[in-house]
Amino acid sequence: MDPRRILVVANQTACGDELLDIVRQRMEDGPCRFTLLVPATPPREHVTWTEGDARSLAKRRMVEAVDRLRGIGAEVESVIGDASPLQAVDDVLLHGAQDEIILSTLPVGMSRWLKLDLPHRIEQRFAIPVTTLISQRQPTP
Repeated sequence: MDPRRILVVANQTACGDELLDIVRQRMEDGPCRFTLLVPATPPREHVTWTEGDARSLAKRRMVEAVDRLRGIGAEVESVIGDASPLQAVDDVLLHGAQDEIILSTLPVGMSRWLKLDLPHRIEQRFAIPVTTLISQRQPTP
């Protein structure tokens, strides 16, 4: 049986315990491989930023998240994506099909992704099941 391919899209919530929990659940359901996509979105707290700043922050989060995911036994590869999460998902899917997308985002009121209706836009555009994980905790810097 081929492992399920699961694309995990996260930025500020990439290192959260809630994301680890859902990855554990998927692993308990059967063999799976994960691709962690961290879009290089601009930091909200900075008035001025460069693309390099956004990519550097995304890389730091990605490295920490990959370490945590591998620490629970997940087979994971990772990529830093475009600043637009929708474009970033599109870019990853050009390199291979996925069976599910897990979108991990900040709480309602803090999440730009929810304001943009990103979960529904991804599901409609790619016709792949999307699980939206809305964090209840504060983001990591």
